[in-house]
Parts: sequence; structure tokens; C-alpha cells
Amino acid sequence: MGATGPGPVENKCRPYRKRTGALGSKKKSISLSLQVGAGNCWGGLCGPREVAMKTMLLPILALWVGCCPRGALAKQGPSLREPMAAPTPGSLHTLRPPPPSQPRTPDGQVRPIPRNGDPDRPEDGAHGDPAQPPAPGWKAPARPGLAQRKELPPAAWEQEQGHNKEPSTEWAQPQATAAAGAEAAKPQAAKLRPLQASRAPRAQDGAVAGEKGQGRKARVREARSRGLKLGRPPKGSSHQPGRGGWRQKKDRSQGHGGSSILRTTGHGQKRPGSSQGPGHRLADLGTAEQAVPSLPASCLLARAAIACGNVKMKHVPALTDPGLTTLYLAENEIAKIPAHTFLGLPNLEWLDLSKNKLDAQGLHPHAFKNLTRLKRLNLDGNSLSTVPALPTSLQELKLNDNLLQGLQHSSFQGLSQLLTLEVEGNQLHDGNISPLAFQPLRSLVYLRLDRNQLRTIPPGLPASLQELHLSTNAIEEVSEGALNRSRNLRVLVLSNNQLQEDRLAPRAWIDLPKLETLDLSHNRLVHVPSFLPRGLRHLTLHHNRIERIPGYVFAHMKPGLEFLHLSHNSLGADGIHSVSFLGLHASLAELLLDHNQLQAIPRGLLGLRRLQVLRLSHNKIRYVPLNSICDTRVAQDSNLISTHLENNLIDRRRIPPTAFSCIRAYHSVVLQPQQGEGEGS
Repeated sequence: MGATGPGPVENKCRPYRKRTGALGSKKKSISLSLQVGAGNCWGGLCGPREVAMKTMLLPILALWVGCCPRGALAKQGPSLREPMAAPTPGSLHTLRPPPPSQPRTPDGQVRPIPRNGDPDRPEDGAHGDPAQPPAPGWKAPARPGLAQRKELPPAAWEQEQGHNKEPSTEWAQPQATAAAGAEAAKPQAAKLRPLQASRAPRAQDGAVAGEKGQGRKARVREARSRGLKLGRPPKGSSHQPGRGGWRQKKDRSQGHGGSSILRTTGHGQKRPGSSQGPGHRLADLGTAEQAVPSLPASCLLARAAIACGNVKMKHVPALTDPGLTTLYLAENEIAKIPAHTFLGLPNLEWLDLSKNKLDAQGLHPHAFKNLTRLKRLNLDGNSLSTVPALPTSLQELKLNDNLLQGLQHSSFQGLSQLLTLEVEGNQLHDGNISPLAFQPLRSLVYLRLDRNQLRTIPPGLPASLQELHLSTNAIEEVSEGALNRSRNLRVLVLSNNQLQEDRLAPRAWIDLPKLETLDLSHNRLVHVPSFLPRGLRHLTLHHNRIERIPGYVFAHMKPGLEFLHLSHNSLGADGIHSVSFLGLHASLAELLLDHNQLQAIPRGLLGLRRLQVLRLSHNKIRYVPLNSICDTRVAQDSNLISTHLENNLIDRRRIPPTAFSCIRAYHSVVLQPQQGEGEGS
């Protein structure tokens, strides 16, 4: 028999093991070679019992070795035939990593990069067979925490950076680390200290020692001391060492999907084309920041415009921008404009200085002379007493609500391109308007002189004039030659004056062939004026004292009126005759006779074949006879679409059932309420 205890093994007890493993050469396969001779011993002890056990176990072991997947033994540990001994420093093998460009698995195969993107982090099953239970006392290697990462040495930083950029390590399972199973590990549980599975990062000296299973921890501490964070950063992220960890990288590009850089001027104004942020306004004038100095934050900036309305601005900012075409400075407190104010804006086309505090002393006489491309100028709501010098390029001029005390022959000198002139709400009267004041305005088409103190139509109006507004004056008469040169006039407004029919010259406007609209409302007329323009289409006479419509007063009109407004007058029972609407039968579409003193349906309505709107409300009409509104005797329906008879004295029970049968839409006839009717009627 052999020896009774552990000791030197005799020649007849010769266990052999073909040394392979993950720490050996690259392409050696794992196999288990058992050479058994006569008298071989098990574990150094020879005897009948041991020989019987060997005879029984060898077939089972051979079958198990043949069925086990290739490389499984290498993953699970040493051979069952190998005696287990306590590890000593001298017995640990030195780990020799393979060349850095080809990571390998323990069975010699080329290890692919895991799906998680980290070559240093194994996938499921990389540490061995999951079905094989670990040896007692064995602990899975834990990833370093935040507190440990701070202790990584500088050398590990470079090594880990190399892993992130070019993976070249492999997971190695050292020999003599754990028992193949729980039964094999029990005799040595008290003596063996399992080594943790570790990775061998690329080292500059070509090898890294793994003494006492602390190689992994040492390398982790070394990497953490350098501030390295293990793992690969997420895509599109930037790494910031320290507590911040991985932070999403902000896109500051100017391309698609990137946030653009704000370009601001003044106190936060930004150019258009940039993304909008709090407290910023649109701006894109295409100039440097000095072109828009110190504008209030509430100003609005557009591509070629600056709008600073109602921001309590006291002076015009010194702007220098050839690309600026619109400047809006209304509703401020600007009281002074020097001569050099607009020198930096040679291409300005629209300037609005309305509702400021400008007067003749504060506004330099030549402040606008250098604006050679200015087309629109608004000076409404200031305190100007004279017309300032203006550029010849001007096309629209507004001087409403000022203190103008006259229009001289030189007030509009050189404004041959002016199209619109508004000077209402001033102190103009017949004595301070020169007959030559409008002579330079050869292109003028629109003139407003409302709310002044005029008693007559100003003389010398340009021949090009098409629309003239003279409402809210003190005009008492229209002389025969007042409008004889304005043959292109289309609209004439004389409302809110003191006109009487006997102060209207017979030929005051009859020779105005293009006049289509005449407003004589809010005057003192007692009947419809005679000798109206032949081509008139709209006649407004409401709020007068008109008592009658003379016969044939419209007979000379061709093609005839379309709109006749006679509301709020004094028309009575005898005020309208059967021939009063002669000349309007084929043209009149809207007739307003409400708020008068009519006691019956006016005669002559049946002849107005094109009438669509008829208002007879707020009169004293008591009865609606058959065939008074429309003709039921003809097959063709009436064109009326709106008929108002409310607020009269009509007894609806006495209305003939077929009185409105000729109206296409019966609901268009309004009869309620009538005077004296209760709410429940």
C-alpha cells in the first residue's frame, strides 16, 4: 500500500495533467489526460477501497469529459485528478496578456466586442457556466463605486482610456482559483482563497501580476486615482471628470438641428434668423451692433425696420444703417430733432414721428432734407405751426392734429411726387391758405382738410385731385368755380358743415363727370339739392332737415344712383311724389328712409326694380296696402332681401296675407316691434 497521509508521491502514483487554460497560449484547447497504471493511487492513498472507487468513477468521468462542451473544464477550474493545495505566492502563475489587437476568450476563440459597447465588460455567461454554483467564499467582482473611482492612479487613466478607444484585453480565468464543484471544494474550503476574475488591461511593461487575487482591485484603484470613469460614454455625450458624470453634450452648431447663436444689439434686441429667447425681440438689419445703440428693450426690430412706439423716448437715437427703410417712433416724448439726426439713414423710406412733442423750435428746418428716398412721413399729433422743409421724394405727408397756422406758397415746394396730404385738425381758415399753396402738388390725389375753420372750399386745388375731405368745418356755400379745375374728382365729403341749398351754386358740381360719391350729411339742407353730378352713384343726405324730394331731381343722372341715404330727416306724407325717384328705376339698390315722419308707404317704390334694401323703420306708418312694397300681380319675385318696417304704428293683423308674397325670402321682412306694443306682444 502507499503512504497513509499527504506526502511525496511515489512513481506508481503519477497523476498527469495537460496544462492549458486561459492564461496560457492563445490557441491551445482544453483537454483532460488521465494516465492510470497498475497500482495508481487516488490522492496519494492506495488500497482496495480506493482502487474500487477509482474503477467505478473512471468510466463516469470519461463519459462526462466526452459530453462536456469544449473549454468547459478550463472555465470551471482544475482537473478532478489534480491534487488541491493551498495557494502560495510562488505557486501563482504570472498572467501574460496576448497581443493587444486580438481579444480572446478562455477557450482560445477571438472574443467579440459585447453588445453593450464596452469591450471590458463581459456579457452574460462570460465568467463561466451559469449552471455551475460558485465555490464557497467566492465573490463576484463588483464594479467600482463613485467613492473608489476617485482613488484611481494616473497610470490607470491611460490604460482605461486605451480600453475605451481600442479594446485589447480578454477576460482570463487563472488556474487554481476555484474548485470544479462544491464537492471538490469542501476539503480545501478552509485553505483556499478564491481569486476574483480579473481583466488584464494593456500595460506598458507587457505583463501585470495578479498576486493574491488583488490585481483587479489594484488596477481599479490606479484608474480611479486619475479620475477615470469606467465604461463608455453615451453617444453624443461629453465626459466631464468629477461628480457630474456623463452629461449630454449641447449642440452649438449652426447647421440643421443645432441651436443658433443669438445676435443682440442695444439692450437685448436680437436679429431675425436667430432663435427667440426671453426678453429678446426680432432683429435682422444686417449691420454691426454699433448701428443700433442703446435702444429700449421694448423696441421691435425687423428685417429693415425699427419700431420704438410708446417707450418714453426723448430723442431720436443716432442710427447709422444704410439698410434701414422703416423707423417708427410714435407716441414718445421727442421734442428736438437736430439737422444731423438722420444722416446715417440715407435709404429711409418710412418715418413715423406722430404723437411726440415736436414744435417749430425743436424741429430743425432741414432735418429731413437729406432723406432723399423718404416716401412716407407721419408728423401727426405734434405742435408744429409751420410745414418743415421736406424731401422731394415724399409721396405721403400727414400733419394732422398740429397747430398749423397757414399754408404758404412755399409750404409744399418741390413735392411734385406727393400723392397723399392730410392736414386736418389744425388752425387753417380761408385767410391763411394761399391760392398757390397746392400748385406744386401736381400728382396729389388725396387731400384731407377736415376739422379746420374753413368757410369755403379752398381755391387752387390741383387738377389731379381725386378725393377731397372737408368735413367738420364751417363751410356755408359752394361757389360755381370752386371745383371747376378738379375734373378728376371722384369723392367729395362736405359733411358736418353749414350748407344750405340756396348757397349751393347751380353749376357747382354738375360738370364734374367723374364724381361718384357726394356726402352732404349733417348739414342744413331742407330738400334734395338740384343739379347733382350726372355720374353720381352714392348720395348721402342723412341728418339734414330735408322735407321733400323734388320730382325729376334724379332724372338727368346716367346711369343713376345706387345708394340714397335720407335717414334722420323730416320727410312727411307729402314729401315724396310718384316721380320723385324717376331716373333711379334701373339703378337704385339701397334706399334708406328710416327716422323720418312718413305716415304711409312712399309712392313710386314699385318702379324700383333693382331695389334690394329698403328701410322704413322709425316712422309713423299705420298700414301696408297690397302691392305697395312689391307687386303681387307679376310672376317675377321682388329683388328685396331686407325690408325693415319695425317701430311704426302698423297693426299687423290688418296686413293683407299676400302683401309680402312677392318677396322671395319672407323672413327678411322685419315687422317687430311696433310702437306701443308690449314685450309680450
